[in-house]
Amino acid sequence: MPHGRVSTMKRRSWAARNHTKLGGVFIVDPKVRFRDSEVGSSLRTPALTFEIATDSGGPLQLFTIAHAPTSGRLTKWKTQQRHPPMTIGVMFRQKENWSRFKGIDVSDPHKYSEAILKTPHLETIREDWRKKLDAPFHGVTNDGKRREGLYQIRDEGAPTKQMVDAACRVLDSLSPSEKADTVYDLDSDTWYLRPSSRRWSNPEFVLHQCGIRLEDLEKTKTEAIIGLLEQSLSPSGFAKVRGAMKVNKFLGEICGKEAILNEHSYSFTLFGEPSETEPWGYMLFGHHLCLNVFIARQQMVIGPVFIGAEPNIIDEGLDKGLTLCANEGQLGLQLMQSLPPILQQKAQIYPTMKDPAMPEGRWNPADQRHMAGAFQDNRVIPYEGIIVTDMSEEQQILIMAIVHEFLALWPAEPLRHRLKQILKHLNETHFCWIGGFGEDDPFYYRIQSPVALFEFDHHSGVFLTNKEPAKYHIHTIQRLPNGNDYGRALRELLRPR
Repeated sequence: MPHGRVSTMKRRSWAARNHTKLGGVFIVDPKVRFRDSEVGSSLRTPALTFEIATDSGGPLQLFTIAHAPTSGRLTKWKTQQRHPPMTIGVMFRQKENWSRFKGIDVSDPHKYSEAILKTPHLETIREDWRKKLDAPFHGVTNDGKRREGLYQIRDEGAPTKQMVDAACRVLDSLSPSEKADTVYDLDSDTWYLRPSSRRWSNPEFVLHQCGIRLEDLEKTKTEAIIGLLEQSLSPSGFAKVRGAMKVNKFLGEICGKEAILNEHSYSFTLFGEPSETEPWGYMLFGHHLCLNVFIARQQMVIGPVFIGAEPNIIDEGLDKGLTLCANEGQLGLQLMQSLPPILQQKAQIYPTMKDPAMPEGRWNPADQRHMAGAFQDNRVIPYEGIIVTDMSEEQQILIMAIVHEFLALWPAEPLRHRLKQILKHLNETHFCWIGGFGEDDPFYYRIQSPVALFEFDHHSGVFLTNKEPAKYHIHTIQRLPNGNDYGRALRELLRPR
């Protein structure tokens, strides 16, 4: 694929004449209509068309990324998940005296959190997190220097009115005391005095009392918060978020710890006053699901985002067949396997998941290989691996398919603008890999540019007891480097001068 700017030209290239299958990605005629996908986490994801011109003004490449429909000219999107997750879940099911919970009350999430946070292991980690939160926000960078001018204020067609109406319904449903616990100033940043959007975390325990817990609310109030999520996200994004909640409930059921792992084990905080003209936002976070949403006029930011699952497939009950993060994994593996050996060698920065060549801190017990997780708002993450424009045209299309899969949360119009922003920096986008790339190998990969960072990682067991990383425990993270996590860069541009 040619790299460079997004074009407004209206020409058709070879890619638009007929549809062609490239693994999990399809190049199709944009006039062809496809029914919405019903596969995995790609529920109702629309096809997206991009028009790209070369830097030299050469031929336009027009292509559409379309998730496969259930019928018609294309076949179902297939993954290569080889092991039934419940079989693995049974193999690694906890014993009653499993050491992680020995002597700890798991019947109440608040008592459980208080107890587990007093363990020496977590006290050490918390102190490190505390120091990171104390530091003023700077943003993730590749070299410690924040690059300015990457983000602009513009109309991107965000569903602002629908979001404002839904947020007002949340506020109207809350009691005065609940509202006091939920609503904080948009610029709240002193973590130990007031809840800040930077206080999110993804473990099952309540690390910070931040906002209100969904599990402590009446059903109508929880439904109002879920309604805000639905109005903020694309249909496929909403399905994915709800899927993460349902998988968390499923994990609680198979582990017998429903009190601390359930569909409502999440905290919700609203920042600012819902408005169609002034900036505001909200945060939802808990086990394996963290969302930070910022809205300003007709523009929005969704990030940082954490979505994970253990296991990543529900194979029994009402939600049987629900799958999370399988496409991100399969597309990443497909990309790595498609690279020529010389690029595979450059992309693979470590051959094993906990490699002896890793420097101190490159692997850590909280995030394992992730570098952009909770409390890493100011982390310097150097570019590693290979630059995307060294890849073939088909491989660059795969990169954009992965990016699109990560960004499935975004509503259609904001998503189009976000993808164009990422395409603009394709010649500065890097891809790196840790682990093997055989069909059964666990792995980590990262896609990183000045305006986007996506991480995918297979983890060892936390509630399931596999000691080594497994393909049924997945963590994904996305951020907006150079200062636009939490919409901060846009917030600064909106301040009176």
